[in-house]
Amino acid sequence: MYRFLLTPRWWGINLFVVLAIPFCVFMGTWQLGRFEDRVQSHEQAEQAPDPSTRAAKPLDELLPVDKVTSGRPAIATGTYADQFLVPGRELDERRGFYVLSLLRTDEGKALPVVRGWLPGTAGSVPVPAAPQGEVTVTGDLQASENIHSDGVDTRGGLPTGQLGMISAASLVNLVDYDVYDAWVTLPEVEAGGTGGAMKPVPAAAPQGSGLDLKAFQNLGYTGEWFVFAGFVLFMWFRLVRREAEAVRDVALGLVPADEPEGADGEGAEGREADARSAEGGAVQAPKTPETARGA
Repeated sequence: MYRFLLTPRWWGINLFVVLAIPFCVFMGTWQLGRFEDRVQSHEQAEQAPDPSTRAAKPLDELLPVDKVTSGRPAIATGTYADQFLVPGRELDERRGFYVLSLLRTDEGKALPVVRGWLPGTAGSVPVPAAPQGEVTVTGDLQASENIHSDGVDTRGGLPTGQLGMISAASLVNLVDYDVYDAWVTLPEVEAGGTGGAMKPVPAAAPQGSGLDLKAFQNLGYTGEWFVFAGFVLFMWFRLVRREAEAVRDVALGLVPADEPEGADGEGAEGREADARSAEGGAVQAPKTPETARGA
């Protein structure tokens, strides 16, 4: 009954099933592994001590910024130069802006320093001046922002002196000196009261270290791949069952084996009925007197 599985058409179907199911299982397992990696990173981040409680180290020893060094206190010495405002940033569910000053170090590069946060609209609120002369700052190290970071403004068209994204790529077009591919946020208000009106900006957790939306997307994709594998197997069994039923009907004489259905869906019985109708239409009608005389 199942000899049809060896026909060329079924060889193609079987080959597709044999390849599709392992591929779906592989992709589902891979997505599940990505989700488990994110869960593990989240658990490790929760068990690890707060980076801000660790001993401060010189900035150059903590670069480049990664999941381990992100949030670590970094020490840098230099003088403040250009200052920018970063609008559209929230703190304690209030909208305001960051005050960012560039600290030019002895190496000639500048370190972006978020000195604090102020409520209101950037440009319409007085901003405390940065300390003069050489200063040593200790701030929590952060990686440069990107388009996926919270609060980033990528629309452009900001007024002069304002910045939508804290990154070296954005600042290099605004200043004529090199900028570190990192920034720090001061955990406390500046000494001397010059920044007393500003609130410290807490350091953010490094990207990819928590159970964010991407982690649950990986979990959703895992389910989709396994469901698709099950669907392929289900459809294969269903096609086999239908084919086996058709073979059984032919064996029982319920369907003529040598007269398959035509393209219009009519079987042998339909064609026989059409033939009888054609024969009936060919019988001549009885002659009337007028037609008889004409004959």
